[in-house]
Amino acid sequence: MDKTIKLRVKKEIDNSSELKVLKLKGTLISKGYTEIIHIADENTEYYLNSFSTSPENKKEVEHFVLDYITNHDLADTISLLEENK
Repeated sequence: MDKTIKLRVKKEIDNSSELKVLKLKGTLISKGYTEIIHIADENTEYYLNSFSTSPENKKEVEHFVLDYITNHDLADTISLLEENK
């Protein structure tokens, strides 16, 4: 069964950060981690981006996303949400 990964993305961001977020999403798709990323309004400040990946890729994807956030200075813009147990 595929695992869902959720990202919280700030709505009001500058163009540079927006480009970095788009590149992250594109890279997730181009690396074959997912085929589609769903975007929904979480509230007035954030979008909720979610996508499914295979169970064997889940940890790799989480590490990739966290590294990307750190390396591109996006900690105030995007966060990886913990899965509810």
